[in-house]
Amino acid sequence: MKRLFLDANVLFTAAHNPSGKASLLISLGTDCLLQLATSAYAKEEAHRNLMRKFPHCLDRFDAIFSSVHLAGDDETIVCPIELPYKDWPIYRGAHACGADVLLTGDLRDFGPFMNNPECSGGLLIQTVADFLRSL
Repeated sequence: MKRLFLDANVLFTAAHNPSGKASLLISLGTDCLLQLATSAYAKEEAHRNLMRKFPHCLDRFDAIFSSVHLAGDDETIVCPIELPYKDWPIYRGAHACGADVLLTGDLRDFGPFMNNPECSGGLLIQTVADFLRSL
C-alpha cells in the first residue's frame, strides 16, 4: 500500500473542494486503499489559510484527519534539494514518515524536482493529478 505525504495545499484543496481530486485521495485513505500522512506544520498552514479564505470549510477539514496520520518532523534530516526554508519541514516530514510520495501543488518550489526521485533524495514528488494518473 502506498504511503502519501500531503502538503498543506493538498489538505486545503480537499477541504475546500469536496468533489475534487484531493478529496478523492482522502476517500481512498478512508477506505484504507492508501496510507495518508501530513505534519502538524502542514496542517497548521492549511488551517490558517482556510480560516482566512473559507472558514465554512473547517468542519470538513477537521473530518479529513480521521484518515490522515500526523507524522513528526525530524530536524536531523538534511534537505538535499534547493527548497525555500519554509518547505524544509514538508520535505523532512515526508521522509520522517517513510512516504513513498510527497503530494503538493506547489509547482514554483517543488516543480523542478517533480517525478524525479533521483534528484530529490529518493522521494517521489508529484501533484495529485500526476499521482492519480499513475494508478
